[in-house]
Amino acid sequence: MMAKVTRFEDLICWQKARALVKQVYALTNREPLSRDFKLRDQLRSASVSAMSNIAEGFARFHKKDFIRFLDIAQSSASEVKSLLYIIIDQDHGNTDEIQKIQRLAVETQKITLGLLKYVKNSIDQPANLVKEPPSLYGEPQDFNGLELPDKFIKIST
Repeated sequence: MMAKVTRFEDLICWQKARALVKQVYALTNREPLSRDFKLRDQLRSASVSAMSNIAEGFARFHKKDFIRFLDIAQSSASEVKSLLYIIIDQDHGNTDEIQKIQRLAVETQKITLGLLKYVKNSIDQPANLVKEPPSLYGEPQDFNGLELPDKFIKIST
């Protein structure tokens, strides 16, 4: 089935990326990682990049822009996985917990990449993103939505 998505919060890849950020912050708030400033900051930045680029790409006018931002997001999730190996190698945390976060990073990457491929394949179809006219009150513009298969959507409340 297909559904129209009008909010990035309803994209499963964004929800996974948000959970990834939460787990990364929980890990990096504890010692010894909390004192390894460069590694801590790089890991946080990569996880936030995954989440933020999904949202930013969704708000873009053209599908090609959305694809570009999804690509950045999926590669940022991969960066998180790689950085977590450093944490394991430096014995900066519980290996089981770190591997759990790595699995979430891989899930985030895979669902984001799946959405990227779906949107890329749909470019030649006539359903293009259309922006609504600006609001009289200066609120952000929104588009009429993007038709996506249910496997990419979970309506959040």
